[in-house]
Amino acid sequence: MAVTASMVKELREKTSAGMLDCKKALVETDGDMEKAIEILREKGLAKAAKKAGRIAAEGIISSYIHGGRIGVIVEVNSETDFVAKNEEFQTFAKDVAMQVAASNPLYVRREEIPKETIEKEKEILRNQALNEGKPEKIVDKMVEGRIEKYYKEVCLLEQPFIKNPDITIQDLLNEKIAKIGENLNIRRFARFEVGEGIEKKEENFAEEVAKQMQNK
Repeated sequence: MAVTASMVKELREKTSAGMLDCKKALVETDGDMEKAIEILREKGLAKAAKKAGRIAAEGIISSYIHGGRIGVIVEVNSETDFVAKNEEFQTFAKDVAMQVAASNPLYVRREEIPKETIEKEKEILRNQALNEGKPEKIVDKMVEGRIEKYYKEVCLLEQPFIKNPDITIQDLLNEKIAKIGENLNIRRFARFEVGEGIEKKEENFAEEVAKQMQNK
């Protein structure tokens, strides 16, 4: 199948990979867009893995304020100050801040969750399964499946990207590492919501942010 310029353009828009990489992937898969996307993501993972051990101590603090009600600051690191000034890197940092505002994660990655928190969550999930009348012999397996869902809810890197739910924040990070050519790291974040911790009428500001992001 002949690979056209429009196919290359479409693949680039979907993956943010370079034009030449997109063309090679389409040629390799005989124009199969889905297989080409898989190849590019695998290459991105490989490139990201090679750079993962390199120290990223530069970067920026980015922020996002939603309607004066939710505020987020994030620290995203790069290896060099040159990349920290790159427009694409800064846009990525802003997207991460928006993600935190919309999805309200508690941690960057699962390794940050205290062991006692995980054990407590597993105990709750186990009791839920038993109360549902599930056979005890399959409860442990069910708990493992449900704890994975828990990680996807509370860990930023495992959440679906608000602008493209087909990929996670980890996928997006890997794509940026592959494209920019440096190790990048989402180090930490802080999220503030007006009235947080004060008893008041419940309003789902996070859901409001998510809806607005999906419409952009």
